[in-house]
Amino acid sequence: MRGPLVVIGDTLLDLDVEGDTERLCPDAPVPVLDVAAEHARPGGAGLAALLAARDGAEVVLITAIGDDPPGRRLCGLLSAEVELVRLPLRGSTVRKTRVRARDQTLLRMDTGDGRAGYAHGCQPAEALARAAVVLVSDYGRGVAGVARGLLRAAEAPIVWDPHPKGEEPVPGCALLTPSEPEARQLCAHPYHGPDQAARRLLRDLRAQAVAVTLGPRGAALAIQGGGPARRVPAPVLASVRDVCGAGDRFAGAAALALGDGADAEEAVTTGVSAASRFIEGGGAASVGGAARRPGVRLAEQRLGDRPRTALEVAELTHANGGRLIATGGCFDLLHAGHVSLLRRARALGDALVVCVNSDESVRRLKGPTRPVVDVRDRVEVLRALGCVDAVLVFDEDTPAAVIERLRPDVWVKGGDYEGDVLPESAVLRRLGAETVVLSTLPGRSTTNLIREIR
Repeated sequence: MRGPLVVIGDTLLDLDVEGDTERLCPDAPVPVLDVAAEHARPGGAGLAALLAARDGAEVVLITAIGDDPPGRRLCGLLSAEVELVRLPLRGSTVRKTRVRARDQTLLRMDTGDGRAGYAHGCQPAEALARAAVVLVSDYGRGVAGVARGLLRAAEAPIVWDPHPKGEEPVPGCALLTPSEPEARQLCAHPYHGPDQAARRLLRDLRAQAVAVTLGPRGAALAIQGGGPARRVPAPVLASVRDVCGAGDRFAGAAALALGDGADAEEAVTTGVSAASRFIEGGGAASVGGAARRPGVRLAEQRLGDRPRTALEVAELTHANGGRLIATGGCFDLLHAGHVSLLRRARALGDALVVCVNSDESVRRLKGPTRPVVDVRDRVEVLRALGCVDAVLVFDEDTPAAVIERLRPDVWVKGGDYEGDVLPESAVLRRLGAETVVLSTLPGRSTTNLIREIR
């Protein structure tokens, strides 16, 4: 991105008191928690900013933090990884404490009454002027209201994660990301489901796109001028222990994708995938103090003076417990439809390998006049895409053999394919790989391009 992600919103101090409970209190029928540890992390806008920074992004956080022990603790948790622009806080820093045993929350206690106050000087304005994209993480504590005038004048695209007790989003936001309960409260009409709510909020709040997040069901997405709402599915998760923070993860990942040039559907697909993997990895309870930057791309890690091969990327991804995505095709005359598919495929995991038909293979499949671009150039163009970690050429008519060698966790197809009719279905079933079909951009195809050129 050409500039930082600027996160504007309310930051809370989240505490998890962890322990075990094996007995009841003798004077009341309640469990006794034997406390083993206490974990602190930023919550609200602070969590969204921290997770984006750990994706490798430059992040500026404009927030209100009190000059009290919880506020000072928050500064310590954030200042090493994000640039802080502090607004004054009137009252005490909000603290949310969860009492947990065996990955289950038994009780939550909230303290603090702080609300944002107006700051003198132009630090927030200077930060916004540098932004590549802005995320408003509104938790109803006043920061969005204090910054409202600046947000109206912002030139960068704005992603607004609203709160029923917070500010109404400014007109023209690139993306609004309410949860389904929030959408239900925000709608000025009777609620008739997330698809209709997304369309109504799109109109009522004058946004460019609205994604109503639906937890394990993904998101309902409505886009200005894009017709009926569409569904963005979420991957099936092996386990769900803690959904806390999923909305912050979704909004932050979607904002980063928009800042990198993705369209709304690509950004929401990225957000849904990132939130799902965040939950599968333990959710907010897994957020520790040490910075980890998984955003460093595997393709940029080199062996000697050469980039990693596709098989090396696959081996490295598996060895580090990552999620390997693979897709295949001819990719002759690379166009916007290809790029959209590859971006959304990469968002589903930690590395993307593209399997490309050789020239002979393309001729057998498409006829003697294809490919238009030979395999060396097709591979070179694909390798130049930031969403592609490696490219592997195959000579066979189907990618079954290279799938066997790569062992991907997810195989991506574009268009209207059904998994049970793919020639590679047998090897995918044997490997236990998931097949994901991603929609293609209407009107974009190599065949149409060749027809127009002729």
